[in-house]
Amino acid sequence: MPSVAITQNERIETAVAEALSHMPLEQLVRGKRVAVKPNETFATEDDKTGVTQPDTLRAVLQAIKSHAPMELVVSGGAGAGETEEIMRIAGLMDVVEAEGVEFFDHNRGPFEEVQLDYDPANDVDGPQKSVMVNPRVLDYDVLVSLANLKLHSTATVTLSLKNIAMSYPAADYYGHPRSKMLHKHHFFEDMHSFIAAMAKRFPIHLAIIAGRPAMIGTGPLGGHAVETGLVIASTDPVAADVVGAQLLGFGPHAVRHLWEAGRLGVGHTEKEKMQFPAMSMKDAIRAFTKAAYGKELTFE
Repeated sequence: MPSVAITQNERIETAVAEALSHMPLEQLVRGKRVAVKPNETFATEDDKTGVTQPDTLRAVLQAIKSHAPMELVVSGGAGAGETEEIMRIAGLMDVVEAEGVEFFDHNRGPFEEVQLDYDPANDVDGPQKSVMVNPRVLDYDVLVSLANLKLHSTATVTLSLKNIAMSYPAADYYGHPRSKMLHKHHFFEDMHSFIAAMAKRFPIHLAIIAGRPAMIGTGPLGGHAVETGLVIASTDPVAADVVGAQLLGFGPHAVRHLWEAGRLGVGHTEKEKMQFPAMSMKDAIRAFTKAAYGKELTFE
């Protein structure tokens, strides 16, 4: 039964620390090669609302460092620009440098082809049969997806699974953005099946979703950003994303990549089988809707 910790605090550092206190960090990271993948899709000096915020990344890195990983790296791969440039604009590189951890841009070469498995037993197949990645991403012992709580105009939501799936394909190979098609791909023909297959091939060991800020209206950029102070954490990334999607108003069947990931055995989609050691699902919905819409809703 997956445990999903939901916390809320005006200080996101406090919310992160509380959420992670319910996770088995010692068992997960001690002596391991740990990669933290923030959301670094795109940012400008005028708008940094679409990416992980510096205080959020700092809180996560400090929590992990306290359990003595062998190696801790912030692994990034922006889809709409140069990773390091976006992270510097967003203030994330300042955190990387201040915390003394490594930065690695997995958009860079060399490249290695990795095969993807879909779900032919349930008549689920995808047009993208393999993906070119930097081989270093295959060497991480522990992958931490640090995502934002956002809507997405194509993928419905962009949470833990999409944060990895649409970042690992090396942009130096496919193009900045990847829609430039330096080399032919089919990521956007069936994005949901692709995200699910990527989640199976590149398992997330710890999912953290921060509503600092959350984005409603549209996304992943250009929507309405709202500060919620909410953090979701789980060692089951599908369960974490199901909870995040629920806050945004979607059940797991409404977000096809979550439904497919559940069928692939990547994680659990049934909320009634989840444990909530901190905030309840009902209280989280009330807190989120109050922050996002100015009114507490109870659509659980």
